[in-house]
Amino acid sequence: MSRTWQHQHPPAHFINREMSLLAFQRRVLAQAADKDVPLLERLRFLCIVSSNLDEFFEVRVAGVREQIALGTRARTPDGMAPQTLYSQICKEVHSIVAEQYALLNDVILPALATEDIVFLRRSLWTEEQSAWIREFFFREVMPVLTPIGLDPAHPFPRVLNKSLNFAVELEGRDAFGRASNAAIVQAPRVLPRVIRLPKALVGAEYGFVFLSSILHTHVGELFEGMSVLGCYQFRLTRNSDLFVDEEEVKDLRATLEGELQQRHFGDGVRLEIPDNCSESMAEFLMGQFGLLREELYRVPGIVNLVRLMQVPDWVERPDLKFKPFQPALPTTLTKQTEIFSAIRRGDILLHHPYQSFAPVIDLLRSAAEDPQVVAIKMTVYRTGTDSVLMEHLLRAAQQGKEVTVVVELMARFDEEANIGWAAKLEEAGAHVVYGVFGYKTHAKMLLIVRREDEALRRYVHLGTGNYHPRTTRFYTDFGLLTAHPDIGKDVSEIFKQLTGLGHARMLKHLWQAPFTLQPNVITAIQREAEIARNGGKGRIIAKLNALLEPETIEALYDASAAGVEIDLIVRGPCALRPNVAGLSENIKVRSVIGRFLEHTRVIYFGNGGEEQVYLSSADWMDRNFFRRIEIAFPVLDSRLRRRIVKEGLKPYLGDNCQAWQLDGADGSYRRKQTRSTRRAAQEILLKEIAGVS
Repeated sequence: MSRTWQHQHPPAHFINREMSLLAFQRRVLAQAADKDVPLLERLRFLCIVSSNLDEFFEVRVAGVREQIALGTRARTPDGMAPQTLYSQICKEVHSIVAEQYALLNDVILPALATEDIVFLRRSLWTEEQSAWIREFFFREVMPVLTPIGLDPAHPFPRVLNKSLNFAVELEGRDAFGRASNAAIVQAPRVLPRVIRLPKALVGAEYGFVFLSSILHTHVGELFEGMSVLGCYQFRLTRNSDLFVDEEEVKDLRATLEGELQQRHFGDGVRLEIPDNCSESMAEFLMGQFGLLREELYRVPGIVNLVRLMQVPDWVERPDLKFKPFQPALPTTLTKQTEIFSAIRRGDILLHHPYQSFAPVIDLLRSAAEDPQVVAIKMTVYRTGTDSVLMEHLLRAAQQGKEVTVVVELMARFDEEANIGWAAKLEEAGAHVVYGVFGYKTHAKMLLIVRREDEALRRYVHLGTGNYHPRTTRFYTDFGLLTAHPDIGKDVSEIFKQLTGLGHARMLKHLWQAPFTLQPNVITAIQREAEIARNGGKGRIIAKLNALLEPETIEALYDASAAGVEIDLIVRGPCALRPNVAGLSENIKVRSVIGRFLEHTRVIYFGNGGEEQVYLSSADWMDRNFFRRIEIAFPVLDSRLRRRIVKEGLKPYLGDNCQAWQLDGADGSYRRKQTRSTRRAAQEILLKEIAGVS
């Protein structure tokens, strides 16, 4: 869907998307530095930063590098040229990584050691520890290693994206008289990157050693008779964005299956090496991957902190983790034994993770087993390789029900899992379609058609998050269960678009991208501005993951100038500059970072006293508005609208310890901290909804 628009404001009125994304990583890193966060959770946050940076390089940085290579003159809405942006990215990431490793080495690891959780440095191994590690190397590690000497018969091997590798400097001749001075050892992914030693050997409850330390110590065993001058771990991050040519594709699934094999071998975008790596080896590796000095990251420790993410799960220390809780059930469901009758009695709102995702699973299970259910339709964006929801869909199809599943094959980094489910569903007799090519299906919709009293009734689940039971435990999301006939009719119409052909009909309640979502958002913003100009109280509150689309930002600026009070709760990147004189005095932007990943998209319009509340699958970004199938759905029940405001908006506006305020002048974030009574939105919701004391 093409569109054109003109800037109404100069580039200085916009914050750069990539730099705003990196500012978000700093806010996550601040959680790792926060002494109020349990120690093992601080380690987890540190790893999350590494995981986020991996994807940032694989997709965002890779895209900027491609723009530079193509010589594009296109500038971002903030007016930055690709080369200037790339230099700023590199500078900022180097700073973040330096802070990250300083926090790990100087704060978190020493603090863990005081709690009897130690990571053993190889220079300090005792004789007994060394003997155990040596035996482990010969038993578990050496049999699966394949050292590759570099010479004319053995060129530099293909290095998998984000894999652990070792560059070895050698001296001497081997059994064939070869005098290669370098070799590469690739660590297979079947090998654990962190190994726990027996308690008796460590003198502490938990003792760990890194695979890299074991291999460094025993790498000489792989090169008998030669001298090892140096051994350096390295990790290459590659461009992992998939490209599918719309003009050439005949079978999307088959094309993607081929493309996925190449994802591991895209162009290099970042090289990580230890800080003790020799300069000659660093130059050699950069040359192999075609990388520049600013794309080299020397780190004081292991090159893949993501591997430490498992450690908190291995350590049984509840006192060093967030307090566990049991998600609650809505009162209406605790009183009802049959979910269809519960939904008929009135709309049901689910607020995850404070409330359980089980009702959604129960709804699909009941639909699969209920002989009165004749059809089930569902969108699948992310659901994981092991999904009980997919199993229920399979069972429904096997029992002869009309099952239609819209599987998004282009869900980034979930393509392989989705291809697998698509194949299984087809084998079971389900109708599997891949939406509309060129538009990702990101809407979260489940439609169940049930025969009742000689008529068909539609039951619907709509959500702001994915149908992924695992992520519902640590993502905040809203889900709505309803039997409202008009909502059901709208959802049915969207499914018809996704599976068939024809013009889109006007929907009664749902706003749909790429057709009506962005225009309706703009219209609602303009209506608030008109209310304010006429002396009324204009009010907008939006909770989003990202705010980047220029037309929407311009509409918000105009509303601010008209006197509309605007609060924006934007977890991640935000291009809007709030509280700037003459531009956005009435706009405040905050980001809340806590135990759970804030994922709800809530839109509130005062509407002259007739409040409107929409929940949505979409952020306010170009891609969501114009290149995806998305929905925003109204909450028609006034009781539930009040509840969304009470739970989904007010606690975040009142948060004084986990909220960060965006300074529109320089694009920086400052943490809201006060000496008054602590008010943390997620802690309040855990207490009020899940009953955590």
